[in-house]
Amino acid sequence: MTSPTLPKPSSSWERVWALLQGMDLKVGHGMRSWTRVDSYGDSQVLEVDKFTMMERCDLPARDLRMLDPLLDYPPTIRCREKAILVNLEHTRCIITADEVLLLSSSDKYVLEYVQELQRTLTMRNDMGVGDFPTPSGGDLVRREGSMNIDDFLGNRSRDNWPFEFRALEVGLEAACTFLHAQATELEIVAYPLLDKVTSNINTLNVKLVRQLKSRLVPLTRKVQKVRDEIEQLMDNDRDMAEMQLTKKKSRMEATQNGGGLAMTGYGTPLGEALVSVPASPVSTTETPELAKSFSLLQRRHGGIKRWDSSTKNTQVLEVLLEAYFVNIDSILNKFTALKEYIDDRENFINIQLNNVRNQLIQLDLLLTTSSFVMAIFGAVAGVFGMNFPISLYREPAAFKWVLTITGAVGLSILCSVLWFFRRRRLMLL
Repeated sequence: MTSPTLPKPSSSWERVWALLQGMDLKVGHGMRSWTRVDSYGDSQVLEVDKFTMMERCDLPARDLRMLDPLLDYPPTIRCREKAILVNLEHTRCIITADEVLLLSSSDKYVLEYVQELQRTLTMRNDMGVGDFPTPSGGDLVRREGSMNIDDFLGNRSRDNWPFEFRALEVGLEAACTFLHAQATELEIVAYPLLDKVTSNINTLNVKLVRQLKSRLVPLTRKVQKVRDEIEQLMDNDRDMAEMQLTKKKSRMEATQNGGGLAMTGYGTPLGEALVSVPASPVSTTETPELAKSFSLLQRRHGGIKRWDSSTKNTQVLEVLLEAYFVNIDSILNKFTALKEYIDDRENFINIQLNNVRNQLIQLDLLLTTSSFVMAIFGAVAGVFGMNFPISLYREPAAFKWVLTITGAVGLSILCSVLWFFRRRRLMLL
């Protein structure tokens, strides 16, 4: 009896090829559509996979997960070596020194952010210095009665801002606009409903108030997290310095391209400065000392100049964050005031319900006492209804006397119980 023949195992090359095909299939499934907006306001759609995006922006995989709209991550702003990750409500994007990348979506808030960013960058490139109009975010802050960004900056133009600051400002503006719209919509519905509940307490109105409160709590939590995130950035100078991507990029390019060319701090290379020095009768052995002195002067002056520029950009970023921090704080105060108003109305409803409950309890006590008094008449009637001979049956006025005495005893018992309840403050009579 011959044993059944088994299929021959595939060769190692075939297995490797099948594995590579599986890897390509997985990578194909990871392709996502990204919208790219450059510093000139031009946008284009990119079809790249996750690993390409990680290499492009030098980001770990956990940071890209934060931008996925299908995942619920708390609002945050993270600083990386070459990018700033912004996750503020519907604004989820990657900001680099010369472009903004965000997942393509049909959400209206994402489209509004892209359009506003393009409009801001296009107007900035078309207009001259000092003609850049105040963005709508400043108007939003002014409408809220808080300090405007221009009040912080004075007459300084936004044209001198790095690209990442302008993109971050548009993102903060979009988040503030969305949260402000949510707060306004909630206020329009909440206050008339709460006033209606005060005058008419019923099951439907109480249910609507509970639904309103369940909607208010997550919104308040989101605004609180955005506020805490901005405050954390404002309190950390190191993070604000890391967010200066344009400065870091120019410094890196200067390091790579400018190699050993040293500058004196006034725009003249150190070599030219040394050549332009007139000949001195002193021996040439002092030339290295002179070069060392120039190099020391250049390092000091260049360090001070870079420190001043970095400090100025840090101050501009802090002013920007502070303006929107005030705006977010005003929205949070609205939600807090609305929550307190809802709590006050809930306390009023509870007081009204407790009052009605107390009235029902008092009525129940009164009915119970009256039933006890009526039970005395039933007991007397039951005693005289027994069939045994007594002399009282032969008296014509006996029935009147029994009825009068029983009524007097029952009335006295009722008055005594009511006095006891009043004395103990169990009934408000």
